[in-house]
Amino acid sequence: MKLSQFNFKLPENLIALHPSTNRDESRLMVVDRATGKIEHKVFKDVIDYFSEQDVLVFNNTKVFPARLYGNKEKTGAKIEVFLLRELNREQRLWDVLVDPARKIRIGNKLYFGEDDMMVAEVIDNTTSRGRTLRFLYDGPYEEFKKNLYDLGETPLPKFIKREVVPEDKDRYQTIFAKHEGAVAAPTAGLHFSRELLKRFEIKGINFAEVTLHVGLGNFRSVDVEDLTKHKMDSEQIIITDAAVDIVNGAKDKRKHVCAVGTTVMRTLESSVSTYGYLKPYEGWTNKFIFPPYEFSVASRMVSNFHLPLSTLFMMVSAFAGYDLLFDAYQKAIKEKYRFGTYGDAMLIL
Repeated sequence: MKLSQFNFKLPENLIALHPSTNRDESRLMVVDRATGKIEHKVFKDVIDYFSEQDVLVFNNTKVFPARLYGNKEKTGAKIEVFLLRELNREQRLWDVLVDPARKIRIGNKLYFGEDDMMVAEVIDNTTSRGRTLRFLYDGPYEEFKKNLYDLGETPLPKFIKREVVPEDKDRYQTIFAKHEGAVAAPTAGLHFSRELLKRFEIKGINFAEVTLHVGLGNFRSVDVEDLTKHKMDSEQIIITDAAVDIVNGAKDKRKHVCAVGTTVMRTLESSVSTYGYLKPYEGWTNKFIFPPYEFSVASRMVSNFHLPLSTLFMMVSAFAGYDLLFDAYQKAIKEKYRFGTYGDAMLIL
């Protein structure tokens, strides 16, 4: 399939700028692949579509406050620094993106916070936008990390065009976030509240957790018309023995396995046996899923409504079926569903 086949006209006012008042009370569109039927519900109704011993698979990654604002030495120019990943703990080295990139050279120093609380030196150019920074900090590591995170703000995606507010610190994080390392939230998981999880538990539905540390590659534009030539950024994933046992146990009993979000689906599909069973794995994945694609593990999926031309939209259309999903998205636009990170949800049966 071609990139242009994943374009559609999305009115800008349908991109959600704020989360719903309660996590589990966003709207929910239910799409049945077998019948083509589309239903309109509230997210907490999702429980009605699951039975005892079905499994929900969550991504337990935790977002860290990755966006910093500093000033360049001498000129004082304001520079946005987006922390991508820690490269070396002892040397305080970080892989970052800088904006505007053209103003930053190797050897430049950047100052952060009041009284220049933190100073960093640019020591490498990794890509046109990417840099390696060394933070010049002599104190203990825990103190360094705390100061760094105190300076950072919740890294909302750029398409949410507003200032970050205090509620974002909590709402741009799932309730099962445990393992720090993501610079973007696994958005489908944001709809689950503690009360809803308790109701699932009481109904006898099981949970499995995997980890994919979401990177900015999710928002990177696809620049080639031929999708087979697009390369995804690599992201770190962890699939534990415990998760494998829960997922494969459900498959053996012919129960539903539901991937909560595209990050979970990508993780599951990155480590599969020839018989379609999940395997433990710790490493990296750059798997890019687009139609046509034969899924091995999950039989259901929860997803947000994604933006045009995004790799996330492509993956969901591979699972739902391109024509059915396109029809569902047109209905979502007509019914004024909210799109993007803080938007509404879809359950694909």
